[in-house]
Amino acid sequence: MQIARTVRELRDWLDGRRAAFVPTMGALHEGHLALIRHAESLGEPVVVSIFVNPTQFGPNEDFSRYPRTLETDLAACEEIGADLVFTPAAEEIYPPGQPPMEIALPPVATEPGLEDAHRPGHFRGVCQVVARLFDLVEPAVAIFGEKDYQQLLVIRAMVKQEQPRWQGLTVTGLPTVRDPDGLAMSSRNRYLDPEQRDRALGLARALQAAHAAQKPDTAEAIMIETLRAHDLAIDYAVVRDSETLMPVGDFSRPTRALIAARLDDVRLIDNQAMTVWT
Repeated sequence: MQIARTVRELRDWLDGRRAAFVPTMGALHEGHLALIRHAESLGEPVVVSIFVNPTQFGPNEDFSRYPRTLETDLAACEEIGADLVFTPAAEEIYPPGQPPMEIALPPVATEPGLEDAHRPGHFRGVCQVVARLFDLVEPAVAIFGEKDYQQLLVIRAMVKQEQPRWQGLTVTGLPTVRDPDGLAMSSRNRYLDPEQRDRALGLARALQAAHAAQKPDTAEAIMIETLRAHDLAIDYAVVRDSETLMPVGDFSRPTRALIAARLDDVRLIDNQAMTVWT
C-alpha cells in the first residue's frame, strides 16, 4: 500500500489511471471498511482519502476534537487491501491564497427542516472538499455510505449539475452498517460513554418502531415519542421523498425516514427506507 501526502504524489501514483475512490475523514470503523471492500470488488485501483475537512464544521462544532487516528486507520487500510491512501494537509486541499471554489448547492442540500436548518454552511463545505477531491483523483466511481443519506443525495446532485466536469463518474451508496444491537456505526460513537450509548440506541429503535406505520405523520409521531423516551434532544425526525427529500403525504412512492438527535454534546444521525404502500 502506498501513502500520498501531497497532490503531486497522488497524481504521480495515479498516472492517468481511474480509481475506485472512498473519501473519509478517518477514525475508520466497519462501515468505512465495507466501502473499501466494495471498491476492491470493482477491479479498479482503490484510493482512500483521510482528511478532516475544516470547511464543513460550524464555529461551535467538534472540528478540534473530531477523532484523529491516522496510524490505526493506515494499518486498517493496508490490512484490507487499499492500494493508496491520500492523507493531505489542509494546504494541499486549500492552497494558501486560493479561496475554495464555490459550488452551487443543489436544492436537496437546503430542503427545509433537515441538515441545513441545524448546520448552516455544512453542505457548502462538503461540496467544496468533495469537488476538490474529485478534481484531484478523477475517479471512475466514488463510494459513500447511506448513513449520511442527505449527503449522498447532495453529492449525486452536485456531480450531475457539474457535468461534464467529472465525466463518467458514478456515485455509489452502500447500506448503513450497524452494530449487533442496531446502532448505526459512526466515528462520533467514540464520544459516547456507556450510558449515552444506551440512549443512542433510541435512533435505531425509533426507525424500527416507525417502519410499519401506514402514514408519514404517524411514523413521525412514533419516532418523536421513541426519541423522547430515550432522553434525546431532537433536531428532526421526518419522513421525506427518497430522491428530493421534500415532505410527503403518503407512502405511495419511495420515502426515507431521517433522524438527527443530540445526546448532550454529541449529535448523531440515522435513516432508513420506508415501506411503499399501494
